[in-house]
Amino acid sequence: MVKDKAKEIVDDNKETVADSISEGFEVIGDESPFRFLGSEVIVDDVQDSVPVDSGTNNMSSYGQKTKPGRQRLKRKEYIWPGSELPAKCISRIISLTTPRDASRLALVCPAFRSAADSDSVWEKFLPSDYEGFISNSSLIDKKKKDLYFHLCRNPILFDNNTASFGLEQESGKKCYMAGAKWIYENSGISHRDCEMIPSSAGSRFPEVIELKLMSSLEIEARFGTTIFSPKTNYAAYFVFKFAEFREGPETSPIDFEVYFEGSHNGKKRREFLDPQLSQDRGNRWIEIKMGEFSIENGDEGTVVCRLSEPEPLSKRGTIIFQGIEVRPEYGR
Repeated sequence: MVKDKAKEIVDDNKETVADSISEGFEVIGDESPFRFLGSEVIVDDVQDSVPVDSGTNNMSSYGQKTKPGRQRLKRKEYIWPGSELPAKCISRIISLTTPRDASRLALVCPAFRSAADSDSVWEKFLPSDYEGFISNSSLIDKKKKDLYFHLCRNPILFDNNTASFGLEQESGKKCYMAGAKWIYENSGISHRDCEMIPSSAGSRFPEVIELKLMSSLEIEARFGTTIFSPKTNYAAYFVFKFAEFREGPETSPIDFEVYFEGSHNGKKRREFLDPQLSQDRGNRWIEIKMGEFSIENGDEGTVVCRLSEPEPLSKRGTIIFQGIEVRPEYGR
């Protein structure tokens, strides 16, 4: 009788119960005889008690002596959270959360794990244009959850292996990297002496560019904003390494700018190419933050990522340029 009553209340309050499970807090209704505590239900049960045999001093199943008559007793009953909800309903609820939440909910119980690992859930976390990047690869046959984490850990190459596409693991937002060859062919590298060379260990692309001693340096990459995830803050990073090992900075700084074409509203950053001030990416590759920009609806036009040398007569050592990576910033 108690179980039937609990089921009736769950059916009447599915949305509230489902929301509470995903948020991880208790649901306490004024008229409800139970409350969710993870996977345990505390039931207020009113029933006839059984008189205690005073001679044997037996204890009731509730751990206390009872007296004749009716009284309110509390007991714990174990149920699977969400077991009262249809599988499609659970999948729909989980798909409205985040990849992080879905991974956590998969640990709650078998019913949640089946829903949280389903293709219908992880399809929602993948960007709408992902099929265009994987259509000619074996990734097309992967389960959607496996595909999601593959794109987080192993960005895939496109445009004749000159650019890459991947996902940021926490949010599923899109990440791009324009390789040195892509920038050379599509945007521009003003140089006096540069050479395309085979990449070394740790590079994402088969070819990189060696920028030798020069009197000036200017690199510009341009991205149409429609490729990025909307409602997202992005940052651009200059990825390179020195041809020979060094500890100190170059003798002159570099100006970095990130702005929307036509507005030039970005802030200029002046940085030395200093290994001590750069983020290590492994295998001697390092990155320096160029700047940030914010995508609202994806119709902002073109974002320009530019670096230049403010002192055209300066001399610098040879650097190996891998590309410019654009990825979401935490916080949005």
